Amino acid sequence: MLVSVGLAGSLYLLAIDMEARLIAETLSAELEDYMVRFEADPRALPPASTMIHTYVFLPGTMGVPEALRELPAGLHQVHMEGKEYYAEVRLNDERHFIVLYDAEQIRHRENQFELFLGIGMLVMTLASALLGFWLARRVISPVRELATRVSTLCPEAHGAPLAGDFPHDEVGTLASEFDAYLQRLAAFIEREQSFTADVSHELRTPLAVIEGAVDVLLEDPGMDAARRSRVERIARSAHDMSELVTVLLLLAREERGDRVAEYDCAVGEMLQQVVEEHRHLLHRKSLEIKLDIQAQMSLSVACPMLRVVLANLIRNAIAYTDRGQVHVSLDGAGISVKDTGIGISEQQMQRIFDRYYTGPTGGECIGLSLVKRICRRYGWSIDIESHEGLGTIFRLSF
Repeated sequence: MLVSVGLAGSLYLLAIDMEARLIAETLSAELEDYMVRFEADPRALPPASTMIHTYVFLPGTMGVPEALRELPAGLHQVHMEGKEYYAEVRLNDERHFIVLYDAEQIRHRENQFELFLGIGMLVMTLASALLGFWLARRVISPVRELATRVSTLCPEAHGAPLAGDFPHDEVGTLASEFDAYLQRLAAFIEREQSFTADVSHELRTPLAVIEGAVDVLLEDPGMDAARRSRVERIARSAHDMSELVTVLLLLAREERGDRVAEYDCAVGEMLQQVVEEHRHLLHRKSLEIKLDIQAQMSLSVACPMLRVVLANLIRNAIAYTDRGQVHVSLDGAGISVKDTGIGISEQQMQRIFDRYYTGPTGGECIGLSLVKRICRRYGWSIDIESHEGLGTIFRLSF
């Protein structure tokens, strides 16, 4: 449209300029011819027709239209009696020679020319738009076909390569790159699946052996209290490790798209078990843990997932609190874990869910990052309110 408007405007200005030049040259030639004839014979007839009128007069002469009396030499546009004229004026021995050309037909042709230009501009714009859309569809159709094919691809399904169905141009190059990327992705998935399967076997087997050996040791009636405490610590660590491996494998299978069986998990019972399992951490601390179950509820989740979330929140609360109280409460909407510990600074608050983030007491872990992944998996939200030196509240909303 812009090109059409530019072309139409240029043609219009060029036509008007050429028209003005042509009129000026015509009138000038007519007037020069008459002036030569007038010098030879003052009775010579001036140029006259239905469109041309000629005036010859001296300054102050009566009977000459007022609009023509004071015109200087040159080409002018004048209005007389409701009409528009072109006037060519020449001066010779104080005589004024004026030729008038009626501009009515010229203006009529200009209006027709403007109409033709407008129609031509609209036709060209419409034709350009239709041609542009048609060419765009022809050019974009291979890209659209490639996008459709790519949207149905599955890295685990080894289908036919894409590049063979597209010409050797930019789209073909893009299809070849997709093929190469899918090959790398399929190889990565295969390695990940093999690793997950190997880990599932290679870690579960020694953990089962450790847990079995610990059970045998704990059944020994002759074991003293100190040794029993150490064996119980081994049992707890092996149990925690077994649950962590289970959760990591479940998350890995979920990310891969495998279906994971989920069962109703009683939140109150699970919370009570986790609290009791962590009471041993209260030794040598002026700290008590209080459990408040206000409502019973169950969730359709894999129980190890919920256990890991609760264990991390409660273990962190105990770890960063030396005196006071850790208050764990369950209501109809979620769980709150409130402590009177050292609190979390604003800078640390921005990073505590990052993987391998070093906490205020040093050491790296994946605890809270794992909690965040599990919450994202089930659509839970976890909020934190903390003040340095006063304590922290974690709120887990289901």
